[in-house]
Amino acid sequence: MDSHGQDEQRVVWAVVGTDIGPLMLAATRDGLVNVVFHASDAVRDRALERLAARLGGQAVEDPDSPLLAEAIRQLRAYFAGERHDFDLPLDWSLISGFNRQVLRELASGVPYGSVVGYGDLAARAGQPGGAQAVGAAMGANPLPVVVPCHRVVESDGGIGGFGGGLETKRKLLALEGVLPEPLF
Repeated sequence: MDSHGQDEQRVVWAVVGTDIGPLMLAATRDGLVNVVFHASDAVRDRALERLAARLGGQAVEDPDSPLLAEAIRQLRAYFAGERHDFDLPLDWSLISGFNRQVLRELASGVPYGSVVGYGDLAARAGQPGGAQAVGAAMGANPLPVVVPCHRVVESDGGIGGFGGGLETKRKLLALEGVLPEPLF
């Protein structure tokens, strides 16, 4: 308990090198809680400050933690082309309401190697006409790659936006065979 009588959430984190750059992974006892792109020292420090503000307590760097081991193993297998989906406990505490509903639908309903339009995903989540709200949910996704917001595209065939940058989105879609590998 903290000084206010609140249970503090123990958060462990590690930075993992991937084909799209370093990813910071953070987990609680409930599961993977955050994946952060381009995890330079400055980006990592801002992410850790946000986690402390939202979950309480200080996150502890622990790349050998059992709370992170399976997530690290599955991400490495994904980037090696050996895994097409993630089977991990997820801590959804950083997201709520419609955003959580949309992300859960995305995680369960849009498989590896496929894409879905923002409007189609809105309809699946019970909000026909909610394409812009789905875009906001994708931008708020605390678990990118694992909850595959890179698979959401524009209805006219455009790639759409992406919090990790468009080049990262292109690389993830190419890994999954949706887009051709870049020539150079």
